[in-house]
Amino acid sequence: MTRQSVASPAMEGITPIQQMISSCSGALLTSLLVTPLDVVKTRLQAQKNPLVKGKYFVYCNGLMDHICVCENSKGWYKAAGHFRGTLDAFYKIVCCEGITALWSGLPPTLVMAVPATVIYFTCYDQLCAALRMRMGERAQEAPLLAGAIARVGSATVISPLELIRTKLQSQKQSYRELTNCIRSAVQTEGWLSLWRGLGPTLLRDVPFSAMYWYNYERGKGWLCQRYNTREPTFTITFVSGAGSGSIAAIVTLPFDVVKTRRQVELGELHANNLSGQVSSSTFSIMKRIVTQDGFRGLFAGFLPRVIKVAPACAIMISSYEFGKAFFRKHNQERILGQLQSTNT
Repeated sequence: MTRQSVASPAMEGITPIQQMISSCSGALLTSLLVTPLDVVKTRLQAQKNPLVKGKYFVYCNGLMDHICVCENSKGWYKAAGHFRGTLDAFYKIVCCEGITALWSGLPPTLVMAVPATVIYFTCYDQLCAALRMRMGERAQEAPLLAGAIARVGSATVISPLELIRTKLQSQKQSYRELTNCIRSAVQTEGWLSLWRGLGPTLLRDVPFSAMYWYNYERGKGWLCQRYNTREPTFTITFVSGAGSGSIAAIVTLPFDVVKTRRQVELGELHANNLSGQVSSSTFSIMKRIVTQDGFRGLFAGFLPRVIKVAPACAIMISSYEFGKAFFRKHNQERILGQLQSTNT
């Protein structure tokens, strides 16, 4: 049994709508499980380096990074309390503010994260299936190409929404004011102004996606061979997702550092009505980081990123594969029932 034959059944017997439902449920589950970790991390960081009004920080719900602005001294990310560590922060937040406080800031991010994830995973599956049929002997490389293309598509679609959300957060505009602002920006700078900041995002996310899917499919195939199973189990997909996510996160960490810096710069420009000024290029930001902090600066946040990305990738892909397996079994049972009723 080859690795290609192990992976191919996952692409059969399921419709695009069912793929979208599976990815949507996976996105919701990932957000619900990972968001508390980032809420605690944000609280600990704000305690160590107090946020002042107008200061920007990056918040992640397990699926996407979002830029947030510190509005006042009473935000969820600056709630009172002295935490001695991660477990202490979990305990005090739940005791003092209630368990729902662990999911603070989640609803606004889901508006973007869930649609983007649905687009991304559905496009990947469709592209990968088509490429495997066309690439013949090189079909094992299909996940590499499909992952990169799918990420370009989803990032491009969501980029203007990220810009709009940043403007809403930073300037507290009404939707009518925001519409006028966007129309004015398009007239003066062209439609491409809506995709400002897309470059650094693609530099990180496209290589991450390509490596993630390639390593995931290879790892899943290897584990299926090792344990002599045709259909990957929940454990196999979970381990493969965590491992491939960790590898991709480590390799692309420098671009993640640059993307975070650029997001914060863009947010502060919008807040100060300086959106017409273009912030530094990716190479310039990298050069500045190396000058200030050395090459180690490009790998800042190594451990937190791996700790966050590995479980997020594992939860997302295993729940997604579980959903597809459920629909595939349901479709097979339905077809079998129809055949039996026809024969009788």
